[in-house]
Amino acid sequence: MQNSFYSEFDMAVIGNRYPDYRSIFQVGRDRIIYSSAFRRLQAKTQVFSVGEYDFYRTRLTHSIEVSQIGRSICGYLLSNSPHQSASFHLDSDLVESVCLAHDLGHPPFGHAGERALHDVMVDYGGFEGNAQTLRILTETLFARDDRRRGMRPTRALMDGILKYKTLHHELNDPLNHFLYDEQADYLDFVHDDWNIRAAVAPGKERDAQRSIECQIMDWADDTAYSLMDLTDGIRATFLTPKRIERWAADNQIEGDDADSIEFVIKAIHDGDIDRAFSAQVGEFIQACSLVKRDHPMATKTHRYAYALEVDPRMAGRAKLYSRMAVGLVFRTAELQQLEHKTRHMVTRVFQALVENYIGNPRHALVLLPERRERAMQREEDPRKKVRLLCDYLAGMTDGFAIRSYRRLFDPNFGSIVDLV
Repeated sequence: MQNSFYSEFDMAVIGNRYPDYRSIFQVGRDRIIYSSAFRRLQAKTQVFSVGEYDFYRTRLTHSIEVSQIGRSICGYLLSNSPHQSASFHLDSDLVESVCLAHDLGHPPFGHAGERALHDVMVDYGGFEGNAQTLRILTETLFARDDRRRGMRPTRALMDGILKYKTLHHELNDPLNHFLYDEQADYLDFVHDDWNIRAAVAPGKERDAQRSIECQIMDWADDTAYSLMDLTDGIRATFLTPKRIERWAADNQIEGDDADSIEFVIKAIHDGDIDRAFSAQVGEFIQACSLVKRDHPMATKTHRYAYALEVDPRMAGRAKLYSRMAVGLVFRTAELQQLEHKTRHMVTRVFQALVENYIGNPRHALVLLPERRERAMQREEDPRKKVRLLCDYLAGMTDGFAIRSYRRLFDPNFGSIVDLV
């Protein structure tokens, strides 16, 4: 049965479309799953460093969890929303693709690596994980020796990952939440002839102009982060009953939030973490509903005719858990010391590459793999060269970034047989 929720407008791509036995949204999902960028997520930090313990989540397992939650939200809405039917519904393959892709652009070492890359890229257009995801999908995925091209994502997929729709130069102090200036054409393509840059002020107001698939991905991400990642903090003993009680008292937690705190403490005491938090995933999914909305894009696509509404109690619980994770995990001396070290490594490797390829081009050493070396040689614009170097660092796994640092700066590490 044909799904009339989507039209050719949603399925449009930049470039040619090729016939396939799969739907175009299934093609997008499969291309993401089989990409090297997706595989590398298995060795990138989610909360704790990769390899600390086998059961801690990585960017890959997190992305898989987000995709499962996203698909489940689609299934729940199809069964329970009056705005959904067998012939008019959200495409779960598209939502899964958006969820699987949402962290492709994240660099090694989690948000610490992202902050470090932004700092060193401040004079070259900055670095932002969401913008990097768009760059991967549209430009660098499946790159070949003599050209660079993306996976030809559909308009709906591109729009689904665009949590932020403000360009770097439009912000006074762009620390995060922006697109690269060079991505303006993709922003325009997503919205067709609705000029979002002229119609909506940059910043939070514009970033709130999200498609329904993007909204689902964002809530699925919040669900996985606030529930599933919290269990890693418990296992790592950053979250203990005593520390949680002290934090709750210091932050004057009361009402529904106090009940949520008691739930966490009881789950720890009972040794029932997985079951307790997995059950809450279902509650977060069932907190979702679709509501109609007026939007300039609604005349072009149903993706903007509806908004995701989340039960305020569940939304508040997610924010509480996130606050607790920040206060009791991310701001601890243990993780802050690791962040200091990882920021140092990312910064030093970047500086070495820039000095070699930008500061001294005539006598440059060969420090990059062969394909990337050729790409640097073909590019003449120094600013674009730096962006290529940023792509290289952002694509590194945690382990590869550490080895690269040690090969460049540790006299006792490295030999001619371990250059790959």
